[in-house]
Amino acid sequence: MPNYKPKMSNAWNLFTYFNFGVAVLMMGIGIWSLEASFSAKGFYAMAALMLVYSTASITKAVRDTEESDKIYNKIEDARTERLLSEVSAKDSI
Repeated sequence: MPNYKPKMSNAWNLFTYFNFGVAVLMMGIGIWSLEASFSAKGFYAMAALMLVYSTASITKAVRDTEESDKIYNKIEDARTERLLSEVSAKDSI
């Protein structure tokens, strides 16, 4: 079973950081120019921060689940290989 290692692209990483920076800047400008009370602006700012945090957390949770499934599948593959080798050893006797 070949080990798959994803290749990390520096261009993609730079693109995602740039997009995040642009989004934060746009959100900040939008909240700053909003004609609302200071408490309403604070509410929107906290909601934006919570949205960013929850997006990062759910991404991490999905990635961790995916990685644990890969480990579980490797264990199951190893068990299957061992079982098949035991059966083939018994058949050759």
